[in-house]
Parts: sequence; C-alpha cells; structure tokens
Amino acid sequence: MLRTIRLLGAMVTTLVLAAATVGPAGATSGQAGATSGRAGPSAGPPETIPLPNGFRPEGIAIGSGPFAYFGSLANGSIYRADLRTGRGAIISEGPGTPSVGMKLDDRGRLFVAGGVAGDARVVDTRTGRVLASYRLSDPPAFVNDVVLTRDAAWFTDSTNPVLYRLPLRGGRLPAAAERVPLTGDIVYGTGINANGIARTPDGKALIIVQSNTGGLFRVDGSGATSRIDLGTESLPQGDGLLLRGRTLYAVQNRLNLVAVLHLDEAGTEGRVVRRVGSPLFDVPTTVAAHGSRLYLPNARFTTPPTPDTTYNAVSIPRP
Repeated sequence: MLRTIRLLGAMVTTLVLAAATVGPAGATSGQAGATSGRAGPSAGPPETIPLPNGFRPEGIAIGSGPFAYFGSLANGSIYRADLRTGRGAIISEGPGTPSVGMKLDDRGRLFVAGGVAGDARVVDTRTGRVLASYRLSDPPAFVNDVVLTRDAAWFTDSTNPVLYRLPLRGGRLPAAAERVPLTGDIVYGTGINANGIARTPDGKALIIVQSNTGGLFRVDGSGATSRIDLGTESLPQGDGLLLRGRTLYAVQNRLNLVAVLHLDEAGTEGRVVRRVGSPLFDVPTTVAAHGSRLYLPNARFTTPPTPDTTYNAVSIPRP
C-alpha cells in the first residue's frame, strides 16, 4: 500500500510540473508565429510575406542568405524581408521614381532597373547607400529588368528596342552604360515589349520575353535576336524570368501563372512542360528562388493603388 501511495504522489508531481511548463493555452515564447503570414518554429518558411501598405512591389532579388529584397513602384524604396520569419524593413529610401527588376551580386550589390525614369542604380544592401546611378535613356523609356552575367549587368527597355550593358571588369562599377540595339527577329509594337531577362543555360547568350506577343528570344552579345522555338506555345503576359540549370521559370503576370520550360543548352529551343498557379497569386510579376521554394511579389495591377492598399509576396514549392 505504501508503495502505491508513493507512485501516485510521483504521478501527481509530474502532472503539476508539466502543466506549469506548458502555461496557459495560446501563449507563445518569443512571439514565434504570432504575426499573420508567418510560420511557427516547426512549420517551415511562411507562405506569405507582408509588405508595407502602398508599397506597390514589382521586383525581387534573393542572394545566398535567407533574405529577399523588394523594390517599390511607388517611390523606389528597397525593402528587405527575412524569409524565415517574414519580418522586414525598408533598407534604402527611394528616389521618388520606380524600382522595377532587380538582381543581387555576391558582393551584396543590388542592381535596380528604374522603369519610366530611364535609369538604373546600384545599392549597397549592407548600408542602403546608392553606390552608382546611370542615365540609360531619355523619355519615353521603361527600363524593366536586369540580369547579371560573369562580366556585365544587362537591362531591358520595354519601350525602346535596346539593351543597356554595364560592363563589370573585375567587378568594378563602370562610369557609364553601353547601349546595345536589338536587331533580328524581335519587332517592337504597342504595349510592353522586352521584359524579363535571363542567361541561356550555356551562359553564352541572353533570353528575353516579349510581353505583348508572348515571344521568347535568344540575344547574342551584339544584340542580334532569334526567336526561341517553343513549338505551338507562347508566353503572353510574360514578365520575370528565372533560370535554374536548363529549367526556365516564366511568370505570366495577369494570368496568375508560372510557366515551367525545359530548354536546350544553347537556348535555341524549349518546351513548356507545365504551368503552375496558386490561390495566393494576385498578379505576380517576377520570381526568385531560395532553397526548394519560389518567391513572387504580388503587384496587384488589377487593384487601384492607394496609400492604404495592402501588398505581399508569396512562396510556393519549386516545381
């Protein structure tokens, strides 16, 4: 009997200690997962990342660390978000003109396309300081997107049939940009022309998508373009591009889709193997990757922008 009483006493003590450890229902430690859109400690990365009201995101860049950088169409500010928590802050106040496509190099420099301002700038993501600014074109222009190659940054212009090249010899920023006219198969028309830009899988040329026609083009270093053979497919509303190996992800913004293409090594032909949508999409514009997920800013072009309009970025498993 005495042994039974001792066992019952030990069980009661254990239950009391367990209740004290858990605490009241709903309490959290360190506020993990307390903010809408953030995942808890064991739930993996958040699916939605809130951005400031009125921000009007368009571009995204992600480096090797778990941080994403977003540019504002409203005023050009740069916002950095932690992909693990969804928390973030403005790291560089904008010039009052747009920030559109962006890419991050391994030195922590963010190359930013300036849209209707016809310019580009390079921002130090550690300090938020603008390292260099470049006048690329007088109006009308829409400097839309950028890709980094081994020795240059290349920018598209959706209004003028030209690419702008910033040579990066030894990684040094140049004094001025070079203008490279587009020739060959691409023909500019009304609306948004050359938009997203990426490298070919072999790294010897570039790929651009023409939003208003859905055409995909290979561009050599001289600016000569040739249409990439997609069979019967095209990419209407094509926007940001992301290359991983021989897989090209192409955002089709107002269609709320990401097309997944397999390309040959030279980037002369490809096939659309699938399209991916999500109920989280609200006119996503471009795409970046971290780990096994894709991240896309929702530009919400079909929603009238106001200072109080809410915006976010979303993540989906990488197809």
